[in-house]
Amino acid sequence: MTVTTAHATVPGQRRTPRADCAAAPDGTITFELDDPGGGSASGADGGEAPELLLRLRGGTGDHATLRLPLRPAGGNNRYRAVLPGTVEPAEGRWDVRLRRPGTDDGAAVPVEPGLRDLRLLVDRDATGAGRIAVRVPYPTADGRLAVRCWVRSPHAEAGPVTFDGDGMTVEGALYGVVLGDGARVEARRDGASGRVHRAPVTGEAGTFSFTLPLTPLRDGPVREEQLWTLWLIPAADGGRAGEAAGERAGEVRISRLLDDVWDRRNVFVYPGRDIGEDARATPCYTGDNDLCVRVGPRPGAGS
Repeated sequence: MTVTTAHATVPGQRRTPRADCAAAPDGTITFELDDPGGGSASGADGGEAPELLLRLRGGTGDHATLRLPLRPAGGNNRYRAVLPGTVEPAEGRWDVRLRRPGTDDGAAVPVEPGLRDLRLLVDRDATGAGRIAVRVPYPTADGRLAVRCWVRSPHAEAGPVTFDGDGMTVEGALYGVVLGDGARVEARRDGASGRVHRAPVTGEAGTFSFTLPLTPLRDGPVREEQLWTLWLIPAADGGRAGEAAGERAGEVRISRLLDDVWDRRNVFVYPGRDIGEDARATPCYTGDNDLCVRVGPRPGAGS
């Protein structure tokens, strides 16, 4: 579902600001809301205009706040603010707040999500891009409007995830990087330095594919959940598009970002595969849409 609405405000309660928004493939987000109040709403008479503030969660300094002036939106007492695609917010979660005229930033109030039109983000075509910048408006767990931003250069976009016997096969697309000799995928156990399993990567014309054996991820008794993160190493000596031979491009996190899903954890759910008598391996996405393999005790094992 790419066009959604928030719950209606309970009659009799003070109305919280609510913004509709529409996202474009180039990163532009247009916000519209009813008269924000506070006096000179438009600023057209020389007074101060209201603003939407986008604040980077956990960020500090001037770069952690974006200011979007609100202007009249063609009648009906509606006002509009635009986050241009040319602006480059840092990767992270940006909370949307309304600052009314005559108030300081500390008095800015949260904004509720209204209609969110994300249709143009579905099946986004970023062919030829060397850098991926994605912005998805979404409702937070406490019912407020926020924008999830990703900035990746280079980027490995995960596609279909399938199974072949003991192996997990992943196909995808590459942006800003090319494969060379020795290209591989690395599964790294989170929180366990040096615990790495590798498999070769193949592909051509901006694509990649690999099959990762799952059984080796069980390298001992599994008594609690383990998370293995997946990284693409484009070549033994690098592989970033445009770099001279021998310059190392480094590692590329394998993620899925090019659509309208801001959190895949409960949306892309894959079946698990038993590995040994006591463990099960299951592909999954993190809350940041990074592809991983979760290894945990097999249900019923040891009972």
